[in-house]
Amino acid sequence: MKKDQLINRRRALIAGAAVLGAAGAAGTARVLTAGQAAEPARNFPLSGPPASRALKPSVYRLQPLAGYGPPPRGTQLRTLVRNEPFMRVSGRGRTMVLTFDDGPDPHYTPEILRALREYDVHAMFFVCGMMAADNKDLLGEMADDGHIVGNHTWSHPLLTKLPRSAIRSEIGRTSDVIEEAYGEPPAWFRAPYGEWNRATYQIGAELGMEPMAWTIDTLDWSRPGTRAIVGTVQKEAAPGVVVLQHDAGGDRSQSVQALRTYLPRLLDAGYHMTVPHRKNV
Repeated sequence: MKKDQLINRRRALIAGAAVLGAAGAAGTARVLTAGQAAEPARNFPLSGPPASRALKPSVYRLQPLAGYGPPPRGTQLRTLVRNEPFMRVSGRGRTMVLTFDDGPDPHYTPEILRALREYDVHAMFFVCGMMAADNKDLLGEMADDGHIVGNHTWSHPLLTKLPRSAIRSEIGRTSDVIEEAYGEPPAWFRAPYGEWNRATYQIGAELGMEPMAWTIDTLDWSRPGTRAIVGTVQKEAAPGVVVLQHDAGGDRSQSVQALRTYLPRLLDAGYHMTVPHRKNV
């Protein structure tokens, strides 16, 4: 009974945070795919780094394909399986989305959560199932704080090299852990290394999730230095961008310090950190 009450309370908090996080002073955010024309934000042109720069070859290279599949779990609607992941959001004013991959980590994730709480900012956490299973309390904390938790597979493999059964296991097991600890099944999925294929898009859609990529790659996983991470975010900040950082997978002290450095600067510059609403299609 106590667990059911806790989950119900978290679901209510998540629902309220989804409205407040995407609305607030920034207005309601609308998700856009990389292939769609961006809707200009009022008074602030929706601009960012050139596509060639944002998608330059790296370990995060995107390889989208297309297909159609069954409706999301729990609905009777037929949904389109995306041919590329979402990469931006659009809304009123200067909206940005902060995302963190590979956690939750018992040391670095709490530090990131404290920083976000200090500045009353919501973010997205794409968690790995094997990490989430050992740190379910942190997913509960994310739910209580109004953050969005997405699926980043169980063990962070290169999905394009796996058979469909293994892809489904990697994604499905993680969704189960998230639903148990967070109180809701994940609505967003991010492929490890940004490597997508037809099976990945289809299975993600069958499990009720939309694919999410990023606009700004901070390369913080390589530990380039706090100053370099801060410089990348500040230089490429623009309305609608999605920032990629990591809260696990190694020493993430630079990532934590970079967040604490650039976040107040961006807020002072008029940016609003938000989380996207999923749009049923």
